[in-house]
Amino acid sequence: MYRLERVRKTFPDAAALDGLTLTVHRGEHVAVIGPSGAGKTTLFRILNLALRPTAGRLLFEGRDVGGLSDAALRRARTRIGTIYQQQHLVGRLRVVHNVLAGNLGRWSTLRALTSLISPRDVDAAAAALAQVGIPDKLHARTDELSGGQQQRVAIARVLVQDPDVILADEPVSSVDPSLAVTLVSLLRDLSAESRKTLLVNLHSVDLALNFFPRVVGIRDGRVRFDLRPQAITPALLEELYAGHADEERQLAQLKDGYDPFGRACRPLFDLGA
Repeated sequence: MYRLERVRKTFPDAAALDGLTLTVHRGEHVAVIGPSGAGKTTLFRILNLALRPTAGRLLFEGRDVGGLSDAALRRARTRIGTIYQQQHLVGRLRVVHNVLAGNLGRWSTLRALTSLISPRDVDAAAAALAQVGIPDKLHARTDELSGGQQQRVAIARVLVQDPDVILADEPVSSVDPSLAVTLVSLLRDLSAESRKTLLVNLHSVDLALNFFPRVVGIRDGRVRFDLRPQAITPALLEELYAGHADEERQLAQLKDGYDPFGRACRPLFDLGA
């Protein structure tokens, strides 16, 4: 699905990605972890084709994105759905309108405008909301929902889009830990049912290790490891997060058996056993 070959992305003040190489196959579920400022969000903006690499190559299904025409690039973007930490929902609109925004890549401007007056494909929106567990919120005002419900609306919007790839950039960092488990499980299960490729950028090491078969660690714009969770040792994690106090504190708590998500999880020292 994706191949990144020594991708570099620079901004005026720094290099966010520095020779990053990564391959993701169709249907894989991958968690991306790393300290703040590691380049994870920039990587996801490269993957959803919002940014072009400064150097190196990005291939999407074998095609070099750098050589795509504007029209081909727009078509490719419709096949990639992104869920953000800030959901990018229009609060004053009804939920049905925000969910149907998943169709904007396929709809003409006229159809999109008329749908604001009289929603099109309401059945599709209702079905997506049922999948994410809030079928009764179809006609609610979006800004009246809780944070967790709004994140479910964002997931439903991607389901309506029906992309081949789902990218979730810190999708649960603004919700409480128990709801984070529910939402990550929901994303994983929905992607598995429809055989979609799923990449999730997670602040929580515990969620990455317990819910994903492949975990990629990024630091300083480069891949530091790309392993099954059973092969990731505490030493690798300590090296990945060295010098970042908040993440180091999280690792220390996990080593001591503290479970921030209120459920049984493997202590870090048992990983790789």
